[in-house]
Amino acid sequence: MQFADSVKQVTASAIRDVFEAASDDAINLGLGQPDFSSPEHVRTAAAEAVTAGDADAYTNNPGYRSLRAAIARRYRDDRGLRVDPDEIIATVGATEALYLALKTHVNPGEKVLVPDPGFLAYRQQINLIGATPVSVPRRGDQTVAPEQIAEAIDEDTAAFIINSPNNPTGAVQSRADMEAFAEIAAEEDVLCITDEVYEYFVFDGEHHSPYAFDTENVVLVSAASKTYSMTGWRLGWVIGAQDRIDQMVQVHQFIDTCATAASQHAAEAALSGPQAPVEEMVAAFERRRDIVLDGLDDMGIPYSQPGGAFYVFPEVPGGWVDAVLDADVVVVPGHAFGAHGEGHARISYVRGAEQLKEAIERMHAVTTSQFA
Repeated sequence: MQFADSVKQVTASAIRDVFEAASDDAINLGLGQPDFSSPEHVRTAAAEAVTAGDADAYTNNPGYRSLRAAIARRYRDDRGLRVDPDEIIATVGATEALYLALKTHVNPGEKVLVPDPGFLAYRQQINLIGATPVSVPRRGDQTVAPEQIAEAIDEDTAAFIINSPNNPTGAVQSRADMEAFAEIAAEEDVLCITDEVYEYFVFDGEHHSPYAFDTENVVLVSAASKTYSMTGWRLGWVIGAQDRIDQMVQVHQFIDTCATAASQHAAEAALSGPQAPVEEMVAAFERRRDIVLDGLDDMGIPYSQPGGAFYVFPEVPGGWVDAVLDADVVVVPGHAFGAHGEGHARISYVRGAEQLKEAIERMHAVTTSQFA
């Protein structure tokens, strides 16, 4: 059989390998999604739309204007950003939003700079469009240095990706960093793609976006997935300058036509309705983070303080991930997120406090008995 060269570059997820090796009784700290239900008013809005027959037909390609207006209001009210609904496309999750940005702006053979370690889909999507991912290693605090981005840009570079709060490290970039990224994009005439799906999960400091400093050379990707615990609804969005959106919607209409109508109704309810469920979930994740960090301190395992998302990325000795898995705790080996993740593990605190404490006890027993 013949397969496209770009597809041959795509590799299976190392996360899947870990999950398949885990027992049914394992405590899974490898997941990248909240363990909360979608808010009740969100589920009700979708059910009402389906029952009324309001979700039976295609929507227009960019999505319902009322949804895009709700997205724009959320950025105005929470971030102080002026976004026109026509500068937004509702997408099938943030994954499609990222793909639209890459496919629209990057030619085969060009380079895209990616943080290493970083979300594993970045490299795979870049490979799929026939471009070349280029690793940019992180600083000691697991953030990306603007000067390293600037130094890595050459004549073949089309774009760079920033993700804050970050998966897998939980690192949060500073305001100064974000302003510098925007300046680099403008000065070097390359696109900055900012992945902000964890934007509300910030425990230390504040969330900042390069889009606040430059709306011409920055494209913003986000979603309802994490903020409203709606990963299965597959509803994201991409925000950019009108000319960029006009081109991206051309790609979007021939990939997905439109985001699912029922999910659009649900996301509009999430964005326009009460935000208390978000606040409660973020507070719970901060408490869980502290439980995990206290446990790592007790084990003597070093880490950089994660300021956001729901991950910690500690340094671990060789064999530790497999030993922990044998003790029925699932964590993800750091190399799954890039070569610079070697010697680390991603721990997701997406389980309740009691399960986290049990997982920590198991990890502590493994660490003291086998790696002391």
